[in-house]
Amino acid sequence: MAKLQINGIAESCLYSGDLPRSIRFYQEKIGLRLLESNERIGVFSVADKQVLLIFQSGGEYESVFTPGGEIPPHEAAGSLHVAFAISRTDFAQWERELIARGIAIESKVNWPRGGQSLYFRDPDNHLLELATPGIWEVY
Repeated sequence: MAKLQINGIAESCLYSGDLPRSIRFYQEKIGLRLLESNERIGVFSVADKQVLLIFQSGGEYESVFTPGGEIPPHEAAGSLHVAFAISRTDFAQWERELIARGIAIESKVNWPRGGQSLYFRDPDNHLLELATPGIWEVY
């Protein structure tokens, strides 16, 4: 029997206390493309390869029924973390752009493998990271 393999992360999700504010932040400040939205969710394309879901906090305590089946409830609280992959050549420009867009950089890290990270917060206090290759053995 062939070994089963995971091919990547299709979706990641964060939760927002003010969904319209978060949708504006991820579109206007981070530059993600909004795929769809409604009163409970904003769906963003990340490099046209992955999806970032932003849910309205408190809205996922019950199952959601779709024509195709049931989505079980899920919810999270507190400050979560997502890292976005960027190229080494764009690192300095991203740093300048975040500052120009009024986003405070909380930390800058130079990793032993040669990667670099910029850490900052979204409006819901989630820790976001822009990371170049060289962070992990596989990235």
